[in-house]
Amino acid sequence: MDFDRSHYATSRRLAPDRARKYSPNASPCPQVQALFGIVRRACCERAIFRAQLRLSLNSPFGRIEGMQVALTPIEARVLGSLIEKEITTPEYYPLSLNALTNACNQKSNRDPVLHLEEYEVRKALNHLESQSLVRSVSASDSRVTKFEHRLQDAFNFYRPEIPIICELLLRGPQTPGELRTRASRMHAFEDLASVHSALERLAKREPPLVTLLPRQPGTKEARYAHLLGDSEPTAPPAPANSTAVSREPLPSPVSGDRLESLAEEIAQLRDQIADLKSQFAAFRKQFE
Repeated sequence: MDFDRSHYATSRRLAPDRARKYSPNASPCPQVQALFGIVRRACCERAIFRAQLRLSLNSPFGRIEGMQVALTPIEARVLGSLIEKEITTPEYYPLSLNALTNACNQKSNRDPVLHLEEYEVRKALNHLESQSLVRSVSASDSRVTKFEHRLQDAFNFYRPEIPIICELLLRGPQTPGELRTRASRMHAFEDLASVHSALERLAKREPPLVTLLPRQPGTKEARYAHLLGDSEPTAPPAPANSTAVSREPLPSPVSGDRLESLAEEIAQLRDQIADLKSQFAAFRKQFE
């Protein structure tokens, strides 16, 4: 028993010496000390980078700090088309360059209608990739490179905010009523109040992502525009006969509210038909 106790005491006494013997600072070789120093600094820098990344991604508004977005009209169309197809036709998403070009040139749900070439879309994709807003993906069972947006990674949107940003990118400035009708194919807004709530959240971000434009003469409502572009947004000009139309009463006995409701239903049906045509065209291309 005395021998065991003595052996234990000797081990405790020699433990610090052994730790110093095998530590990098106690090594007689300066190259070994330098190598350990490099490894230690690299580990510290990597840990600091990860901590900074977590803080930036978990910011109050979810946006990567210091990121400035300035989209050209073509880049806005490309990004909006990717967002739309991810929600409306997820079975065909991500999109190939050809499918994305067709989506950008789509005649429905676009204002203005564009006629882009593939090289123009490719140029916009390259710039969006440099801003980490788009990335290319290559499936193992396909030789075609496809593309998907990363807007959610950059801004951490609430679900109702994504369709609104999408519609503003695809159609430009719109009223809350227009946004509710046109975005209903991507998200079911209960009422106009929910649209206003989403717009207010987007406008209160730092920096803001949408803005309320001044009401144009001859129009009933002001329009909202996105602030992701490379130029100041402007409201579209009012129709030349808008004043005359607003002054003359409608001869139809149908009430104004009923007419507005019917117009919204017709616009929604047109959007659904356009989406079905787009899905059928994409489905047919698989067999060509």
